[in-house]
Amino acid sequence: MSSGSSYGATVFALYKTLAISVPTFADAMLGRLTIERGDERLRDWSNSIVRHADVDLTVEGLANVPRDRACIYMSNHQSHLDIPILFSVFPGTLRMVAKAELFKVPIWGRAMKEAGFVRVTRSGNRVEAMAAMRECAEALGRGINVWLAPEGTRSLDGKLGKFKKGGFMLARDTGADIIPIAIDGSRDILPKNTKIIQRGARVKVSFGKPIPVAGKDSNTLSAEVLRFMAANVTEPSA
Repeated sequence: MSSGSSYGATVFALYKTLAISVPTFADAMLGRLTIERGDERLRDWSNSIVRHADVDLTVEGLANVPRDRACIYMSNHQSHLDIPILFSVFPGTLRMVAKAELFKVPIWGRAMKEAGFVRVTRSGNRVEAMAAMRECAEALGRGINVWLAPEGTRSLDGKLGKFKKGGFMLARDTGADIIPIAIDGSRDILPKNTKIIQRGARVKVSFGKPIPVAGKDSNTLSAEVLRFMAANVTEPSA
């Protein structure tokens, strides 16, 4: 397995992103876009990017992923590569809550919207936040798993950040179980504020057991998710 920075892997990732965005956008305009077609493209896109980045990927706890119901998946956020990494290993239909800036990227942003990704802003606008949560609730009602990062943004230093409450309120209001996910090592591929992929990183994705939400407030749920992540993410000592 190779290591070190790679412009080739970076260019390939950009190419693959464009390669799935154009037909997804076209299918949406022609009324041909289906959940299944979106899943197939996301799987091909993510597997290709992870493979070309030479990620040494291990997965634990897939048996904890329910196959009979949609859940809310919450992970830490170390890198943009978290996205293809998780889509490459997830055994079902998954859509993510993503920052509004990504939806402004030409073609890619529109493709994300049409594929069922949910736009959320960091403006603190309550109306926009509630609209995003309604979209998530509707997706869950259609049997689509929803993934979000309660930290709200990528970590600058690899340490777990403070959680926002929106996702926990969504879980409480919909009754959907929360599945905690720990992604460890992806920061070594593409840290925040960098643009060139580092090849050969070792990454572990761990899925925790479902966390029922009945009778729990958002603080209790947040503490349970944080406990799992903290136990499975290697934070820098300094």
